[in-house]
Amino acid sequence: MIYDYEKKILQIKIVYYGPAMSGKTTSIKYLFAYFNKEDKVTSIDNTVGRTLFFDFGVLPFKGAEWNLNCLVYTATGQDFYAITRQATLNGVDGIIFVADSRVQCLHHNLRSWNELRSLFGNKAHTIPIIISLNKYDIENLTKISKEGFLNEIDFSSFKKIYINKTIAIKGQGILESFEQLIKFIFPQLTIR
Repeated sequence: MIYDYEKKILQIKIVYYGPAMSGKTTSIKYLFAYFNKEDKVTSIDNTVGRTLFFDFGVLPFKGAEWNLNCLVYTATGQDFYAITRQATLNGVDGIIFVADSRVQCLHHNLRSWNELRSLFGNKAHTIPIIISLNKYDIENLTKISKEGFLNEIDFSSFKKIYINKTIAIKGQGILESFEQLIKFIFPQLTIR
């Protein structure tokens, strides 16, 4: 968190994290479109449209006395670029962990989750984290339940953690995830 007392701007960093193809880029693009800022998202991707390093954008909010700038990133899920994930997480104030809700993706979700925990060590338990079980609209496939995923990650050891179901391509649950993360970071703040 960075305070600019002269300009009265508070700046926070939010990172969407998770395995490859879980819906991080789709989630951030919907979030920015919701606030009519879709043209403010910069993506660094490869020739087939996969995130190469990260996506990035700033969501500004006006307050009565102070303004809030949310620097929003996605960390690449591709293992080939794993070294960039730690740099993307530097200075993070909150994380939205995007998991693919299909049961056959549980191993990839847990591997990514465990990597995230290892990057932060004991500090992982104090960082506000939202878990978005994404792709809940895919029919005829067994989904991971919220309770099942929370049990897999030992959620009771985390101070600020929340889980919800999302459908990023339709925007369902995306705003809820963002708002809940903001409530964890600033319990007294309301985003409009």
